[in-house]
Amino acid sequence: MRNQITVVFDKGVQFTFSGADAANMPHDIARAWLDAQFTALECEPLRASGKLLTVDKVLTVSQAAGPALFAEPQWAADYASAVFAALAKPVIRVDVPAMAITY
Repeated sequence: MRNQITVVFDKGVQFTFSGADAANMPHDIARAWLDAQFTALECEPLRASGKLLTVDKVLTVSQAAGPALFAEPQWAADYASAVFAALAKPVIRVDVPAMAITY
């Protein structure tokens, strides 16, 4: 089974990560990494209630990071490892313009 994350931005810019290239990260470490990035990138909750789901963190961190951070190899590798571990799905598409994640 293939494992892949695709992150899509505007104007055809996209980044693809293979599960084979991502380090195995424990689920709790992945959530902590996403929490830290959410705070560091000054992300805001998507929901008016303030409830923050893991998919919301992935979306807002992806949006705030933009193509510039995804171009940094170490950050991108950490992102891929964290997203694979946190969402536990083999194929993930993060569509930043649509603010949607599909599996």
